[in-house]
Amino acid sequence: MDEETRALLTLVLAGGGLAARRALACARPCVAAALDAGPVAWRQAGCSPGQQRRLAAPDAGALDDAMRWLQQADHHLVAASDERFPALLRSIPEPPLALFVHGDPATAWHPAIAVVGSRSPTPGGRALAAEFSTGFCQAGLAVTSGLAAGVDAAAHQAALAAGGITVAVIGNGPDLVFPSHHVALQREIATRGAVVSEYPPGTPARPAHFPARNRLVAGLTMATVVIEAANRSGALITARLAAEAGREVCALPGSVRNPRAAGCHRLIRDGAALVEAPAEVMALVAPLLARALPDLQSRLQAPTEQGRRAHLPAHLASEPDYQTLWKALDHDPIPMDSLIMHCGLTAARLSSMLLAMELAGIVVCEHGRYCRNPGFPTSTASR
Repeated sequence: MDEETRALLTLVLAGGGLAARRALACARPCVAAALDAGPVAWRQAGCSPGQQRRLAAPDAGALDDAMRWLQQADHHLVAASDERFPALLRSIPEPPLALFVHGDPATAWHPAIAVVGSRSPTPGGRALAAEFSTGFCQAGLAVTSGLAAGVDAAAHQAALAAGGITVAVIGNGPDLVFPSHHVALQREIATRGAVVSEYPPGTPARPAHFPARNRLVAGLTMATVVIEAANRSGALITARLAAEAGREVCALPGSVRNPRAAGCHRLIRDGAALVEAPAEVMALVAPLLARALPDLQSRLQAPTEQGRRAHLPAHLASEPDYQTLWKALDHDPIPMDSLIMHCGLTAARLSSMLLAMELAGIVVCEHGRYCRNPGFPTSTASR
């Protein structure tokens, strides 16, 4: 274990307010140098007396536990200064000092939608969570949620069933599971996506951790979709934090007789987008994704117009609408309204399809106009 990792773990384990610890970490070229600077520097950074005591004499047992966890396969500690740290998360009001990641840290960079809601949804709410998550994954997006019972679990499970990427943000240490019956689900998410926490190994789930966890769910994603949330639901906290981070907030309406829909109706009254299909969410995030796409493609080593030959995903190649759209596209950029006329599809449907094709690297957007990626093999798309 290198000195910088040990220093970062010490800073994380010091607990308390994030602002002072972040200021301390940024005051020197590296965290190890910041800790070596001593009590005067810690005090100048705003660290409390308790934080200073824990920096001077870290919990040896907790430090050893964290180090042992990191020595296992697919276990990572990603500092805020690390290039693997998700760019979207850096822009939230209170970014974490570091992330403990079980799985592939690159999946946290993948463009994602948060799907959240009631811990005790109706069968219809559970089905909607699965439907929306499946739609997002089929469009090439990831699904992020909090691994709670109910809507969260349904969203993760549907993403896995669709062969997509899913990221679970948890409110306890990465070595623990809450709720306990999600052991198998958490293991599968770590194998095929990532389980993310800002809490060190050994940290139990506590009520105060969940609002903090929700800010990471909102911060890692381009939009938050709320499905069945009561007026006092934690999903409403996620929605508020998403709005504060400048992300899209969407809510599904429900029956006025369903108390689990009351929070969604409140969000809609307060300005959240009323959505009824995954394509409507994808149309909302398309402008943000278009701005972020070059960096995302580079980060994820996805194909670009100057890059490797792309491959049309099987679920796109088999759908007639995608074949119709591919034939309507040319190597000269075409505006959206012309594509709508040629394809006979709605703007929302077309936006979601173009988004999926951009993520696959087979379509390029130039100033709001779309064209084929010259590097994409025509024979693959047309068969």
